[in-house]
Amino acid sequence: MEKLDLFLEGRTKRLYRTDNENFLILEFKDNATAFDGQKKGKIEGKGAINNQISSHLFKYLESHHVATHFDRSVSPTEMLVKKVEIIPIEVVVRNVVSGRMVTLYGWKEGEELKCPVVEYYLKDNSLSDPMINESHVMAFELAEAEEVKALNRIARKVNVILRPFFDRRELLLVDFKLEFGRHKNYLLVADEISPDTCRIWDKKSKKKLDRDRFRKDMGGVKDAYQEVLTRIVGAESSQSVIT
Repeated sequence: MEKLDLFLEGRTKRLYRTDNENFLILEFKDNATAFDGQKKGKIEGKGAINNQISSHLFKYLESHHVATHFDRSVSPTEMLVKKVEIIPIEVVVRNVVSGRMVTLYGWKEGEELKCPVVEYYLKDNSLSDPMINESHVMAFELAEAEEVKALNRIARKVNVILRPFFDRRELLLVDFKLEFGRHKNYLLVADEISPDTCRIWDKKSKKKLDRDRFRKDMGGVKDAYQEVLTRIVGAESSQSVIT
């Protein structure tokens, strides 16, 4: 499939048109951002690592009957994806207290929640992605009522699938963010699933292996991402992007 002109560019990814109107090429950049883009950096090789992690996880979800926008990898930093109409809602699933839960509620970081918590955020960088509820979604006409139910159901299903997947690799899936898009009247999991959009800790040591290392100036960001990649796809498969 031929790659054409730039369709859309974000902080960490680019989307390109193709000669098929139903597909785009998603390119992962090496850029790193935090705090709504106020903090910026570049981590050599991050794009290739996130592309491989996301590709593997999308394929794994598809094998468990979760529809995604992923079609196939087309280069070390690019994947072919179905063109979707993004729903402007970020769905966050939390298994362990961290991030906003600590600052908003004063709960202790690392405490395992009695049950997963699903949260909704308005996808609007200019407003710092404020938290919203189902009433806001209806009032702002962000999605249909049945779509909201589907977002919740699919997000919970993804958690049921991925949490033990990570656990078997001695990784703790603390929380993660999902984005969804409409494609031919179907809802698809879109965007990416990587250490940029998930909190992932080592199961035993609780070492952070995600974007918090960049947020909090902890260092070792690339090494942490590579460790996640190696555990997820295996040392042999990840060797091509680990330099």
